[in-house]
Amino acid sequence: MEWKIIHIDETDSTNRWLKAKASEAEPLGCEPRTLRLHTLNPKGSDVMVVWTDYQTAGRGCGTNRWESERGKNLLFSMLIHPTDIAANEQFRITEIVSVALCQTLQAYINNKVEIKWPNDIYVCDKKICGILIENRLQGNTIKESIIGIGLNVNQREFKSDAPNPVSIRQLTGKETDLEELLQAFLRAFDDTYHSKTTCFTYKSMLYRRGKYANYEDKTSCFTATLTDVLPDGRLLLVDKDGRERLYAFKEVSFIIK
Repeated sequence: MEWKIIHIDETDSTNRWLKAKASEAEPLGCEPRTLRLHTLNPKGSDVMVVWTDYQTAGRGCGTNRWESERGKNLLFSMLIHPTDIAANEQFRITEIVSVALCQTLQAYINNKVEIKWPNDIYVCDKKICGILIENRLQGNTIKESIIGIGLNVNQREFKSDAPNPVSIRQLTGKETDLEELLQAFLRAFDDTYHSKTTCFTYKSMLYRRGKYANYEDKTSCFTATLTDVLPDGRLLLVDKDGRERLYAFKEVSFIIK
């Protein structure tokens, strides 16, 4: 199996670029590099990665935008065909990607790398990486998944109103080769995808797991401990009164000073 790795100078969004190109009969406008790995590739389907120096409309979840200085960070999207993952188990993709990113970054950073539920990557209470996953379902399976990743690497200063960004450069004082980092992540993704313990590893890497901290839902602010994440991706918190609180994505916010 070969990952097709495509590098482009600029695009509005790597997720949108990959979604458009994947639907064309001849999807590649340039000669791709390849990386041979033993990862998922059902019935000869292509798995592709596109990475870019700059996004003019990089997307986060919802209406959020992703700030990135040209050529300084790792902005890429992956196309995979996880047909062995049932539609009602699609949170597994979040677990796989998040764990692979943490394991990759931990080799570069001395500080602890954690997963802020559901899929932001945090170091020292600051966000170093965001993930946007778009799945296309076919019956009870996932036909294809496009995974967009924005990873802060060599940027020294952030100028937007994003509350808490951080980069590898800010944490280590060192420049990191972007392509080497990308290939390290793809190898980690391959290993994590085939691991039978990814779910448990994901939970062990959760930011604030087992610690009392402040949260806010649509009714109030409260203090609780992060206890578990269910197979469908919902977050389980237990407040100081011992009451269990179960939340889907966007139903609760982490209060971070």
